[in-house]
Amino acid sequence: MFDKMKELMEMKRKMEELKRELDSLELVTEDSMVKITITAAQEVKKVEFKGETASMDKAKLEAAVADTINRAIKQSQKTAAERMHKLGGLGALGGQA
Repeated sequence: MFDKMKELMEMKRKMEELKRELDSLELVTEDSMVKITITAAQEVKKVEFKGETASMDKAKLEAAVADTINRAIKQSQKTAAERMHKLGGLGALGGQA
């Protein structure tokens, strides 16, 4: 019983450490019109436009922003999954790793 409690406390510590790491890890995704900076915890930190937005086609700019944010989210999900896998995944709870 105490061994299980010890395992749970260790997993909790590792998950808190992983959360801190994902919160601080910044990823950049860009295309020809926009550059998005997002954390691995999926918090958008910065949206930068490459060039003068007044001269850009509104529909193309909106599509570029949406597409780039979606790619950034996918990249952050992949990064988070890779980091979690390094911890042994969620199956490590209860000795199922």
